[in-house]
Amino acid sequence: MAQQEKNENRLYESEIHRLKGELLFRRGASTAAEAQNCFERAIVIARNQSAKSLELRATMSLARLLAKQGKLDEARGMLAKIYGWFTEGFDTADLKDAKALLDELNE
Repeated sequence: MAQQEKNENRLYESEIHRLKGELLFRRGASTAAEAQNCFERAIVIARNQSAKSLELRATMSLARLLAKQGKLDEARGMLAKIYGWFTEGFDTADLKDAKALLDELNE
């Protein structure tokens, strides 16, 4: 993150925040709020960059965290919204993962 700020290269800023959130999420409940903040920041950055694939990834990460907290409706709603934006590319890994997560949240 420091290198990115030093070079002012913001191309992967969203993904860096998402990955930080994933690491925090894997540590457990004690860092869930911090992980959620990272995911939400990643979503905002991706939206500002019009980077829908990165927004989808960050939204999937946040949806998994929310689902683990029992907030299934919130997780399902936010993921369905971004997934519905796509009109092609459904054979890509990210969209396949998003569909699988949506199916899981609908069970």
